[in-house]
Amino acid sequence: MKEIRVCIVDDNPDLRSALEEILRMSDNYRCVGTMSNAREAMQKLPSLTPDVVLMDINLGGDESGIDCVKMLKPQIPQTNFMMCTVYEENEKIFEALSAGASGYILKKTAPSKMLEAIRELYEGGAPMSSQIARKVVAAFQSKGSSSAGQPVEKLEQLSTREKEILVQLSKGLMYKEIAAELHISAETVRKHVYHVYEKLHVTNRIEAVNKYYGR
Repeated sequence: MKEIRVCIVDDNPDLRSALEEILRMSDNYRCVGTMSNAREAMQKLPSLTPDVVLMDINLGGDESGIDCVKMLKPQIPQTNFMMCTVYEENEKIFEALSAGASGYILKKTAPSKMLEAIRELYEGGAPMSSQIARKVVAAFQSKGSSSAGQPVEKLEQLSTREKEILVQLSKGLMYKEIAAELHISAETVRKHVYHVYEKLHVTNRIEAVNKYYGR
């Protein structure tokens, strides 16, 4: 399994140390840098080009973590940004996703779940804690979706299993959890997700959930 190179951007030194320790004690993960503010992150991250960045939203300076992602994503498009925060407000979630973040997880997430989320993000997923996923789905349902006119035929192209997996994705479950829930392998889940994205012409979990609930 390939080692995932991770950077941590957080203004709380205790949390930075805790996250660094989690990575250090885990196989196939390596912390390649920690930063305490947006300015430092913007200086160092482009040359480090980590696979994944755990980015705090509130960095205590003029620029927030969201501002940081907005400026850095075009410079290092191959790097995946995961907002790691105490916030659950809809506005913050959508700001972060619009800025270029691909995952959004709460700081109280258990270490094992955090590592799973980093792996899923690295492998092309869009991990969100279940609380966040519910808010995203609720927002799509209440606001309606730009794809509300999506032809029903496209959704009908999905197999029963693919629909089941899409529902599980909307709950914020990781591939491994979906596999356990449906009694199939994580690799099978991954293949089904790929086919769902292909059929719905989307590139991530959020867009897929949007189209599914936007009909």
